[in-house]
Amino acid sequence: MSNYNAVLARNTENAPKGIGPYSQTVAFSHYNNLSAQLPIDPQSGKIVAGGIQAQAEQCFKNIKAIVESIDHVMSDVVRITVFVKNIKDIDAVDAVYKTYFPTYIPTRTTVAVAALPMNALVQIEALLSHGEGTIPNAPQSGDLIKLTNNTTNAPTSPLSTQTVSFSHYNNLSAQLPIDPKSGRLVVGGVKEQTGQCLKNIKAILESIDVPFDDIVKINIFLKKLSDIDAVNEVYTTFFPDSSIARAVAYVPARTVVAAVALPMDALVQIEAVVSHGDGTPPQLIEDRHGLIIEANNTVNAPKSALSTQTVAFSHYNHLSAQLPVDSATGKMVAGGVKEQAGQCLKNIKAIVESIDHAMADVVKVNIFLKNITDIEAVDEVYKTFFPGGVPARRIVGVSALTNDALIQIDAVVANEEGTPPIA
Repeated sequence: MSNYNAVLARNTENAPKGIGPYSQTVAFSHYNNLSAQLPIDPQSGKIVAGGIQAQAEQCFKNIKAIVESIDHVMSDVVRITVFVKNIKDIDAVDAVYKTYFPTYIPTRTTVAVAALPMNALVQIEALLSHGEGTIPNAPQSGDLIKLTNNTTNAPTSPLSTQTVSFSHYNNLSAQLPIDPKSGRLVVGGVKEQTGQCLKNIKAILESIDVPFDDIVKINIFLKKLSDIDAVNEVYTTFFPDSSIARAVAYVPARTVVAAVALPMDALVQIEAVVSHGDGTPPQLIEDRHGLIIEANNTVNAPKSALSTQTVAFSHYNHLSAQLPVDSATGKMVAGGVKEQAGQCLKNIKAIVESIDHAMADVVKVNIFLKNITDIEAVDEVYKTFFPGGVPARRIVGVSALTNDALIQIDAVVANEEGTPPIA
């Protein structure tokens, strides 16, 4: 019997079968990574009749069916991500959301995107705690607890917790550029809004005694992708944050997503995934202190001064989003979406192999498409990299991508050996 965690992919007939080559949920170590759920009736395989409220209800029913099929409950959900076609539909989604989380509320991200598969109005994704871990036949710590936290130094919401810690990760709600004192968007343009988002993240981390440089992954949602240079100007004043991080030029992995709209008509929203070296009780002190972040770049994939290709912490590697750029030339590959999808996945494979891992270690894939109708063409290429269709997956249509790309892909990868110190 192996003493290492194993990738555990599972499916249930009580939720829709994937409309592509992916699993409903993939567990690794202390997290279950669920595929984004569309409002599909599992019996008919079609989008449910009705408007946004009926579709939101079906998304949550599907999530609940998956969660219960692996002997978990909805209060084990750590993070919810809501993608809508129309930002005005959020109130209707919230009405349904409250019925599934009447007391405990997870962290949350809400964003309007250009398109969703099957022309759905909403798609909802969940990240789930997995206390028993995935070492075969050897439960690790089935009684691990979640730690929830809110601080008045950052915006609070009745619909989300600012940060939920479980095992070795803190998962933060996406931060809007809201001044916590006034409860309103800060005055100014995208620079001022970016600064406020990052200040809110920093305030949340300080409230749980976690340094800013413990961030392993940043996701930036922009109303106008053309604002990215202005965002980066502010971003570089926050990263690296400490003298230690500056000495090694550490920056987190990063994904930038063009949103059609954001809550409160914000110009930017920022989400963070943060290491939690202390772990959550009842992990023993000797088992949870002193873990380190391992950042890695390889010349075999495109490099950026603003992001690290992959950041490992504990049992996960978080990869920066990959564009269809040939690392040898620094230019976009020639051809259409198939060639571009292939290049994105080649870049991911190069990064994964540079840290002595394999594509079979990928547990979650996020695909951003300029044209949602390109899904079938992408899947044709995708299957050559993931023939077993194991990773959980999310696909959304976006209004724009950097360099006018047709596709962008990021991934979360299992890290069975963990990060030092290894007991």
